[in-house]
Amino acid sequence: MTGDFDDLLAANARYATQAPRGFDGIAHAGIAVVTCMDSRLQPLEMLGLFLGEAKILRTPGGRVTPDALIGCVLGAHLLHVNRILVIAHTRCAMASGSDAQIRERILSATGADLGDLTIGATTDQEGALAEDVQLLRAHPVLAGRVAVGGFLYDVDSGLLSQLV
Repeated sequence: MTGDFDDLLAANARYATQAPRGFDGIAHAGIAVVTCMDSRLQPLEMLGLFLGEAKILRTPGGRVTPDALIGCVLGAHLLHVNRILVIAHTRCAMASGSDAQIRERILSATGADLGDLTIGATTDQEGALAEDVQLLRAHPVLAGRVAVGGFLYDVDSGLLSQLV
């Protein structure tokens, strides 16, 4: 276990010599983004934003999970967030099948039995996006306080389209 992360700690030591400092934690562009954990997505860059301008919440499939909802509420009430983007993306593994199908793929690939673990997968990606946007728009402590939109990011073209 010791040494497993030495390369990353060394990279961090280099980064720390010139890391930005003095940020206050406020979303200076008033933006919060709920998007997928997929490593092909660079939320700040895809929106033309910079460090300190937005709150980024990443979940499998870009779904508004309970933790993401808390992040949106805190952002809206404490961190100057006035717009929330929920961003799904093309070729997302979370849109490739049901929970059962994804659990079966994991079992076949690795032998790990996930039991009845809820993953949150759905092949109706647009429906899930609309559901999450409606959840945020109608939430009693967010409604009327923030604008909420649902978007699809194309991982092949780099383009973002508003769907909801």
